[in-house]
Amino acid sequence: MKKHPQDLIVRPLLSEKGTALQDSRNQYVFEVRKDANKIEIKHAVETLFKVEVVKVNTLRLPGKWKRVGRFASRANDWKKAMVTLREGQSIELFEGV
Repeated sequence: MKKHPQDLIVRPLLSEKGTALQDSRNQYVFEVRKDANKIEIKHAVETLFKVEVVKVNTLRLPGKWKRVGRFASRANDWKKAMVTLREGQSIELFEGV
């Protein structure tokens, strides 16, 4: 089953560390689907944002435990992708933040 690029990228992650990576290494951070691989992520970013991707790093993160009174539950596991772009390129979505 072929996955659409819009379905692979869940949302961009905007954080202090992500902004530092963007400035120093030209890397952008996204939350992606858990079943997405690096090749699919690269194709999705290139298609959606019209940029050239050099490298994709991924990591799987476990969900955190949350408590409300005596009830405890666990948030869903998720996957993060750090995408390195070719020198001189940027994603306009992040520029206004």
